[in-house]
Amino acid sequence: MAVPILKQGQTLIASIQAALTDTDLLELRDALLEQVGRYRSRGVIVDVTALDVMDSFSTRTLRDVAHMTRLRGAQTIIVGIQPEVAFAMAQFGLTLEGVPTKLDLEEGLDYLAGTAKPGSDG
Repeated sequence: MAVPILKQGQTLIASIQAALTDTDLLELRDALLEQVGRYRSRGVIVDVTALDVMDSFSTRTLRDVAHMTRLRGAQTIIVGIQPEVAFAMAQFGLTLEGVPTKLDLEEGLDYLAGTAKPGSDG
């Protein structure tokens, strides 16, 4: 597996360290879905800090992961989208609609713990 998945309490943390192939993304999706059930996770954080590009396939796959894990009872949050990546995604109309995003891992953990600041939803 190209992406390590760590378990912290009831949260899974997948930290993407380098650009992934489409196959790697699909393997990550499958692994997260399986581990949500195995560990009865209530939260999933996907950290994309190391990515300098997110294409339509990776954006769609991450959005699908969030929707699939929600169906399994876990909330997914994407953290660490770099400014250049956010700009490019907006320019190309790529969205993570319905998926909360946070600045970094700390904010993602706070959000899942229910300690996010009021008005910082997304």
